[in-house]
Order: sequence, then structure tokens, then C-alpha cells
Amino acid sequence: MWIIYYTFILATLGASILSIIRKKNIVLSIISAVLTITIPLISIINSIGREKGVDEFEHLIAHLQQGSPWSIYAVTGFFYLVVWWAIFLIKRKKKEVSY
Repeated sequence: MWIIYYTFILATLGASILSIIRKKNIVLSIISAVLTITIPLISIINSIGREKGVDEFEHLIAHLQQGSPWSIYAVTGFFYLVVWWAIFLIKRKKKEVSY
């Protein structure tokens, strides 16, 4: 699971930096890059004090149910990154199809 998570994070950071360099969707890509860096940091910092026997996902869900700001930030940030990937891939596909 961690391999998938960090592969997603690194691929997102790389793709957003590439988009910034190519001057494509600059604002969305900058937001994506910032979220890619801050979400794991905030999640790790807030997962340090979790109860014994509770994994990171259970801890995140428990705090999300309590309305904790860091968990809301992490979840909405991940949703943003998924939407950003969809936009990135759709625009890339349209570019390949157009003649």
C-alpha cells in the first residue's frame, strides 16, 4: 500500500512540475505541487500521536468523523489531486487526438 501511495505522490509532483515548466494549467499545477508536499507532511505529523493498534487510515477516518481540520485538509487535498490527474490526462489525450 505504501508503494502505491508514494508512487502516486511522486508521480503527481513530477507531473505537476512538468506542467509548470511547460506552462500548462499553471495555477492548478502549482496547487497540486503544494498539496503533494503538504498533505503527507501534515498527515505524518498528526499520525504520530495516534493510539496503539490504530493504523493511519483508521486514525484519519476517526479524525475526519470528529471534524478535525487536518483530516479534512488531507481528504479534500487527495480528492483535488485525483481530479487534477483526470484533467491532466484528459487534456493530454485531447492533445494527442487533435490533428
